[in-house]
Amino acid sequence: MPGHWEGDLVIGAGTASAIATLVERSTRYVLLGSLPRGRDAAAVAAVLSGLARRLPRHLRRSLVWDQGVELAGHAAFTVATDCPVFFCDPHAPWQRGSNENTNGLLRQYFPKGAFDFDDIDQEGLDRVAHELNTRPRQTLGWSTPARRLNEVLQAT
Repeated sequence: MPGHWEGDLVIGAGTASAIATLVERSTRYVLLGSLPRGRDAAAVAAVLSGLARRLPRHLRRSLVWDQGVELAGHAAFTVATDCPVFFCDPHAPWQRGSNENTNGLLRQYFPKGAFDFDDIDQEGLDRVAHELNTRPRQTLGWSTPARRLNEVLQAT
């Protein structure tokens, strides 16, 4: 069922910068969020809320996150988006497998330990997300996440 998302942070060089990633589980559609004001709980909740509000309400069914303190503001996110947040078990990245795979794809654009996310703005992240969303995926029968999301939107 579309509308269930997995989320995480991708940390930049020297752990000084980060971006938020959201991946829709059934379509593998990706949203990326810039965190120019840091990655404290309030900043992360605000950025995630902004990303979620890009979506129609029926595509905001749930968000699964890891145990990181960066989403301690999950209640503010839920109030702002009407999207409940669930947390994975500690040390269980397979419970967010789509997101972990996407984070690996993102490292092709942003090498681990070498990229400073302060060097890219939201527009740049949207371009990278567009590239990922128009890239055929074997898990989707060589369809693209954008095409799959479009099919979901047309069906509703």
